[in-house]
Parts: sequence; C-alpha cells; structure tokens
Amino acid sequence: MNAANKCSIVARITLFTGVVAAMLSTLLAVVMMIAIHSLATGSLIREVHAISGQAAQKVEQYVQGYVELPGSRFRNIQIVDPRGHVVVSTTALRGKPPMAEFGPGSQGSKQAVVCDGVFGADKCDIVVAQSAHRPGGDWIVYASSPVVPWWIDPQFAAFLGGSAIILAVAVTYLANKIAIASLRPVGAIRRELDEINATCPGRRVPVPVGTCEIHYLATSVNHTLTRLQGAMERQRQFAADASHDLRSPIAAMRAEVEDAMLASPEDTMNRTGRAVLSSLDRLEAIVSDLLTIAKLDAGASGENDPVDLAELAEAECRRRHHGSKTIVCRLEPDVVVLGDRLRLGRLLTNLIDNAERHAEAMIMINGWRAECDGQRFPYGVAVLEVIDDGPGIELDKRELVFQRFARLDAARNKDAGGSGLGLPIARQIAEACGGALRIEDSDCGARFVLRLPCYRETDPPTQDPGQISMT
Repeated sequence: MNAANKCSIVARITLFTGVVAAMLSTLLAVVMMIAIHSLATGSLIREVHAISGQAAQKVEQYVQGYVELPGSRFRNIQIVDPRGHVVVSTTALRGKPPMAEFGPGSQGSKQAVVCDGVFGADKCDIVVAQSAHRPGGDWIVYASSPVVPWWIDPQFAAFLGGSAIILAVAVTYLANKIAIASLRPVGAIRRELDEINATCPGRRVPVPVGTCEIHYLATSVNHTLTRLQGAMERQRQFAADASHDLRSPIAAMRAEVEDAMLASPEDTMNRTGRAVLSSLDRLEAIVSDLLTIAKLDAGASGENDPVDLAELAEAECRRRHHGSKTIVCRLEPDVVVLGDRLRLGRLLTNLIDNAERHAEAMIMINGWRAECDGQRFPYGVAVLEVIDDGPGIELDKRELVFQRFARLDAARNKDAGGSGLGLPIARQIAEACGGALRIEDSDCGARFVLRLPCYRETDPPTQDPGQISMT
C-alpha cells in the first residue's frame, strides 16, 4: 500500500486542492507582476522620451547651450556636441563620459538598455538618444532612468505575494470544508453499518436527500441489507424448524433402542444399545445447541431478573462434586447481575463442561465483584473465572474456539463427543447480557474470564470469599 492510499479522501482532496491553488495563485501573481512590470516599463520609457524631447527642444532654441536640465534623482540628462564631448549634464553624471555610444538613428531618437558604465557596476538604465539640430551640426541629448526591477516595488511585491498566499489558503480551507460536508453522509452510513449485527438486522443506513452518488450508494446498501436480512431469517427459521423437528425422531429412536435392550438381555445387544444411545445423546445435544443458537440469533428475549452469579456457580459446583475432576470454587457472595437465569446457567455449564474435557485433575472457579469507572459497567463488574490445568490454548487460537463448529486438534484427539457449539453459545449469552467472555493469560491451562455488569452497587464484602472444595 503506497502513501497515497493511506491518506483519507478528505486529506487527499485537501492536499490536491492546496497544491493546485498554490500553483494557480503563484501563476496569477507572476502574470500580474509581468503585466504591471510591462506597463510600468512602457510608462517609464514614454516619460524618458518626453524628458529627452523637452531637452532637445531647448537645446535647439538657445544658442549658448542648455544649463537648467530637468533632471532628478532617478532621471539623468547629458548633452553631447558633434565632437562627442559632454557639454552639460545633470549633477549625478557631471564630469563623466557619455552614458551611451549609440546615436538617435534615422527616426530622430533611439532607446536601449545600458548596463554598467557611468551608472555603476551591475546597474542598468533605460537610455533614450534624441537629436537636437543646431548650427554647426547635430547634437545628441541622452536621457536615462533606472530600469524597473522585476518586483516593481517592495511593498507592491509583498502585497501581491501575501494576496497569493491568502488566496491559496482560503481555497484550500474551503475545499477541506466542502469535502468534509460532502463526505459527512458517508461517515453516518459507516457508523450505522458498524452497529448493525445479527441481533438487529432490521436497521438501515440513513439516505441523504438529493440525487447525488452518496444517495444512490445508501439506497443500494439498504437494498443489500434487506436481502441479507431475508437470507438470515430464512436460515434461522430453517435451523429452528430442523432442530425442533429432529427432536421427535430422536426420542422415538431412543425409545426403540431402550425397549430392544430390555427385551434382549444379551451382552452384545446391550453394548450395541449403549453405543447407539451415546450417539443419540450427542445428536440430541447438537440439536439442542442448534435450537439455542437459532433463538439467540433471532434475538429472542429472555428473562431480565436479578441473578446471584455466585449462588448460580456454587449450585453448579455442588452438582458436579461426584465427578472425576477436583473443582475448587472461590466465590464472593452477593455478586448480582441482571439476566436470564436459565441462560446464565447454560453459560456456566458450557464453560465447566469445556474445562472438564481438557483439565488434567483440577478446575478452579473464582468469582468476585470489581469496581469500574466506565459507562458500560456503572455499578461495577461481576467477574467469573473458570481455570483448568490442561494444556491451555495458544494465543493465536483464542478467538478461533469461539467460532461455531470450530474445534482444535487437541480437543478432537481428547474428546470426540464435543460439537464445537458450547463456547460460541456461552459468548453469545454473555454479550446478550451486556458483558464479555474472553480467554486471558494463565500460568497453567486455559483461563476463561466472564465479565457482566452488576445489577446494583453493593458494599464491599466484610469477610473473605467462601471456599468450597469438592472432588
């Protein structure tokens, strides 16, 4: 990706407009400088011609020469006789040789730019040679004035340069504001798209008024969202209908297998029946998970009651005290959250089931209430950890386990009965309750951390969290 693609559209439009405005402003200033310089130079030449003409007329009228010359600080005059000697000159050129070597020419006058010489090093003057007719020969009247510099006047050059800079900055600023205003509907569309997810597929992006390209873009996006919503609803309905309809044949198959096992006490039949029942159990669990996911995706509302998270986790610990793994619970009392008790129970069940499948010998369940200053958890946050002493989960695969039907190779080798839906359902329930479920660093094994907003602010506990150790 090059540097241009890394800049926003507003920045690129502003940069492009600024460069073009600077170039055009500079070109305009140069053209104006050249034009005014040309006008000033023409006016100066005409003035010098007029001065030399006046001087030539007076030389022709007076026999004794010309003494009072109309010179000034920037205008110099010399009168040269036919022999090439300077007869009279203004004060600045008094005692100096003729300022030019060319004569009036056939037209009676001639002009040229003369540099250095009597004017000084690196100085140039516009010199006009005018002929003056006198008895005994033609005299030459030279009149000169310094050439007009390219900047004409320092104050004028500063004004013109400053105006060009102000013009470029003003155009760039206006272009930036216009670009921001033009792309503001795009920002609104983007923000709305960021908030649209599976739980609110009916939302649509705002359509700006008018017939601009952004209007058509927003309309196309809304049409696409409508089609996606229809596809999602059909998919969810199919999953819900299939899951619901599969329950009856599974129950019938289970009844047939159990009746066959009771009618034939042979060991072979019993082994076959137990294998079939185990497969039916797994199939029934998958169907139940699919039905749960379909309800969650459809945004089916559950109960919204205060639930003591510590009490719920403690009940789950007691239910599993006869298992093969040691479960250690450290739960702070009165950690109350708002949610559906059945769904939160399903969340805890899925987390502990996952820990039991991967733990070597021990599972730790820690729960407490923590303070939080954010708006997401105004009354504090309820934290629940489920830690096992198994092989753990690699950092780059911690999000993979929350994808539906995703199972790591270690999980497949250790337990072929999992469906890959338990952890996705747990995270979806946590997010539906306004919380989050993540895998965080642990010294040993995997550490699942559940955070839910507390229902109301409670006082800090006055005693250490209770500890329940079960085997």
